[in-house]
Amino acid sequence: MTGEQERFRIAVSSAGRTVMRGWWPDEVVARDKFRDWIGSHRDLVEPHFTLTDETEGIVLTSWPEEP
Repeated sequence: MTGEQERFRIAVSSAGRTVMRGWWPDEVVARDKFRDWIGSHRDLVEPHFTLTDETEGIVLTSWPEEP
């Protein structure tokens, strides 16, 4: 995938190690997946989820929220 196909990235980590990643071209779809992945994988050890806009270089949201 290149360019707009990988604009919105979800990264999932467990105990500080990345265990899953996914990319979507559409923010609405990526936000839906973000919510779904939290529901499906929240039982990981020390889970952390981030949704990043790779084009803008900003984290759109994370869970649990940063202090």
